[in-house]
Amino acid sequence: MHRGSDEYERTIVFGEQAIAQIKTFRTSAFPRIYELWYTYATGHNSGLNKAIDAAIARRNGLTDQDIEEIYDNYLSPLRFSDRVDQVGARLMGEIDQITSMVEAAVHQTASYGDELTVAVKRLDPGAPREQFRLVIEGLVRMTREMEASNKALETRLKESRHEIQLLQDDLHAVRTESLTDPLTSLSNRKAFDVSLQTAILSAEATKEPLTLLITDIDHFKRFNDSYGHLTGDQVLRLVALSMRQNVKGADVAARYGGEEFAVILPNTPMRSALTVAEHIRRAVMAKELVKRSTGENLGRVTISIGVAAYRPGDTYASLIERADTCLYAAKRGGRNRVVCETDPEFDLQSAVA
Repeated sequence: MHRGSDEYERTIVFGEQAIAQIKTFRTSAFPRIYELWYTYATGHNSGLNKAIDAAIARRNGLTDQDIEEIYDNYLSPLRFSDRVDQVGARLMGEIDQITSMVEAAVHQTASYGDELTVAVKRLDPGAPREQFRLVIEGLVRMTREMEASNKALETRLKESRHEIQLLQDDLHAVRTESLTDPLTSLSNRKAFDVSLQTAILSAEATKEPLTLLITDIDHFKRFNDSYGHLTGDQVLRLVALSMRQNVKGADVAARYGGEEFAVILPNTPMRSALTVAEHIRRAVMAKELVKRSTGENLGRVTISIGVAAYRPGDTYASLIERADTCLYAAKRGGRNRVVCETDPEFDLQSAVA
């Protein structure tokens, strides 16, 4: 209930800001344009914000071409599939070239075999010496041509092997980018969803423990409103860094959405998960936030964390719901704290919800 209320207010604010930007720059209110300005208002895509700010600084406004380019580069749902298609086309081109070269080599080998058969027939013991010389010279010439052809094929195959490795690296990079939050470099929501579903299936099959942390930055809206989106981005990166420094192995740290983060801890009992959560909370609180543009000390950032353990029969939704309830219990209890299902606050929050 609390999450829905907070989310409603936050999204309404972002929506109003998006409409204001559309009016300010007199851009059409098409859905994709609204999506662009809405994303700009949230500040969650730093690359998009920088591109828009740079375009405005250059022209004191945005042209239709600016909007199309920025949308295609940062928001278009087709951008990853386009890149995959490009890599696929290059790969097919490479395979076609290799196939053509191999077919040519096979044809040349067959011709070489035919020439050898003819040469054997011409090497009659009673043939003139000059005929022997011509046949042998022809065999030497054909052999050298075969050697040169095989050498060229070997070189081309080595080049193709290298090119295909580069294409595999490109595909891996595209896949990684599609699963990574661009601002924090943590896993994005898509990667989180897949990882949690996989972790639940594994916990169900192996009976090993699984815990989930959901984290929310305390008073994040105040930072954004007071110091701007760039400082808000700095806060998000600070929290992400603290999370990366305190997870390991099969653990998955993700940006769950907005100022919320999540950590999936496979093979981790509640006691150990609480230790991880406390380490993350303290790591965030230990860092002082300094505004880069002015050097102004903005104080310390704190986070609240809810921790839930997998129970037999849990679904993706039920596990998240309990972790969420713990998170809001931490918020109601004063923030900057960790709450799990065994804490009294959890029962109180459940009763309120």
